[in-house]
Amino acid sequence: MTDTAASPVGPLVTGAEIARLAGVTRAAVSNWRRRYDDFPAPAGGAANSPLYALAEVQEWLDRQRKGQEVSPEVELWQAMRAAYGDQMVTGLADVAEALAGGGGAGLPDGVAARVRGLARTGTPVDLVNGLTERFTDSARRAGSDQVTPERVVRAVCHFAPELPGDATVFDPACGIGVLLLSVASGAGTRCRGQEADADSARFAQLRADLLGRSEVRVEVGDSLRADAWPDLKADLVVCDPPAGVTEWGREELLLDARWELGTPSKAEGELAWLQHAYAHTRPGGHVLMVMPASVAYRKAGRRIRSELVRRGIVRQVIALPPGTATSHALPVHLWCLRRPESPAGADANRAVRMVDLTGNSPDASLEPRPDQVADVPLIELLDDTVDLTPGSHLRSRHRDYPAEYAALRGELEERIHRLAALLPALAEGAGPGSLDSATTSLADLARAGLVTYDGPEPVSASEQLDTDYLRGFLRSPLNTRRSTSASGTYRLDGRGSRVPRMSIDEQRRYGAAFRALSAYEEDVREVGELSRRIAEIAREGLAMGALAPEE
Repeated sequence: MTDTAASPVGPLVTGAEIARLAGVTRAAVSNWRRRYDDFPAPAGGAANSPLYALAEVQEWLDRQRKGQEVSPEVELWQAMRAAYGDQMVTGLADVAEALAGGGGAGLPDGVAARVRGLARTGTPVDLVNGLTERFTDSARRAGSDQVTPERVVRAVCHFAPELPGDATVFDPACGIGVLLLSVASGAGTRCRGQEADADSARFAQLRADLLGRSEVRVEVGDSLRADAWPDLKADLVVCDPPAGVTEWGREELLLDARWELGTPSKAEGELAWLQHAYAHTRPGGHVLMVMPASVAYRKAGRRIRSELVRRGIVRQVIALPPGTATSHALPVHLWCLRRPESPAGADANRAVRMVDLTGNSPDASLEPRPDQVADVPLIELLDDTVDLTPGSHLRSRHRDYPAEYAALRGELEERIHRLAALLPALAEGAGPGSLDSATTSLADLARAGLVTYDGPEPVSASEQLDTDYLRGFLRSPLNTRRSTSASGTYRLDGRGSRVPRMSIDEQRRYGAAFRALSAYEEDVREVGELSRRIAEIAREGLAMGALAPEE
C-alpha cells in the first residue's frame, strides 16, 4: 500500500482497515462501496488501492450504525501514517525511541500526544509489539519485501537446529529484526545483526532494548561492502537476503577472502550473501538461507554449488509451499548448510536431504511425508548442472519402476498386435504407371470448385470427390517429387500435383486404404515413442537398482 503524506482531510485508511474498524470482512466493505451512494469518496491512493479519510469513514459508520469505537492504538497508527507516509519505518523507530526514554521531541504533535496517552495506560512492550504487528501485516498486504514474511519466519524456525543456551545467532540483513528475534528467542542467546537501512536497524535495536533483550546488538551498514562484524563466528546464521540484486559490489570485492567457494557472478548476488553468512559460522555452525528457487539450477552458480556439495557443506534443501513468500509469487527454497568441525571435513555431510513441500498448503504442517523426502548421495549431484532442486531428485526416487515398466510393456505388446490389423488388405493392381494416363491437376479441381483448403491441406468441396483419396494421391512419391525443391524443402505444388480420374465409388475404395495407412503410420510413431520411454525407464531402473534382470 502506498501511503499519502499529511493530508488536509487527516489520516487516511485502506479498505482492509475500514473492515477492521467495523468488525466486518473486506468483502463487506466492498459491498458497501457499491450499495451506498453516500459512502465516502476516496481521498487518496490509486484506483485499485484507494485511501479514505478516517474522519469521514468514522462519521459514515456511525450514521449507518455499522461502526465500532476506534481504539487509541488505531488512532496512533492512522496518525503515524498521515505524518510519515511511505516512511513508516522511520515512524516506528521514532516512536520506539520515545518509548525507550528518548522523550519524543522529534515526533509530530499528533503522534507524540497519542504515544504519551498510550504509555500511561499500557506498557511500552505491548505498544511496540502492536505497532510491529501492524507494520508487518501492512507490508504483507502491500506485497512489500521490507519484512520477512511470517510464513518464511515459521519455516526458518521449524528447520533451525537446536542451539545451546549460550549460542550466538547472526542475521547480516536483519531488516527490523523479525527473523533474528524469532529464531533467537531463548534467554541468553546472543543476537548480532546488520542492516543497510538506518531506520530499520534503529528500530530493530530499540525494539530489542524495550523487550529487555540486552544481548542483542544491531549495526548499520551494507554487510557485503562494509562488514560490521568481521571477527564474528556464530553458531547459527539466518538470512533472507535481497533477491535479484545485481549491484551488490562484485567489482570492488573480487579478491575478498569470503569467496572461499568461488567468486559469485554479478547475477548471483544470493550466493554472495550465502558465502558471507558461511564465513561467519564457527566450525560445526549452521546457516539457514532463504533463496529463490532459481539459485538451485542457474548456470552461473554451478561452480559454487559444486563446491558446496563436494565439500559436504549442504545439509538440506527444502522447497517451501507456494505462497510462503507473500511479497511475490516466486517459489522459495530454504538452504541449510553446516561448516564441518575439522578442516579435513571428516564430519562433512555425505548426502543432501531433499525436501519437497511444494504440493502442500503454506499454512499446513512443515513436517514432510516420507514421499516428500530423499537423501541424495553427493556423487549423484555432481553432474554438469549440479541441480539442487528437491523435486528433480524426488520424482525419480519415488517412482514405482516395476509397475511402470510392466504397464508400459503390456501397452507396447498390445499396440504391436494391433499394428498388423491396421494395414489395409491390398491385392495386385494393373501395374506401375497404370493410373498415370487419365489424371487431373489439383489446380483444375480447385478452379472447378471441387476443392477448398483447411489450412495447407486440400479438402473436398463436392460429393463427387473423396478427401482421403485426394490427399492420399497428393502424398504419392511422384507428387512429392514434384513438390520438393532442389534444396530438399517440401511444399505442396497446386499447379504440378495430379490425381487419377476415378468414379466416386473407386475414390472411396482408395480413400479407405489411404486412411488406414495414415492410421497405421500414426500408430507406428506412437509405438516408437512408447519404445523410447520403456528403454529409458528400464535403463534408469537397472542403474538405480529399482529393476533387476530375471534369473
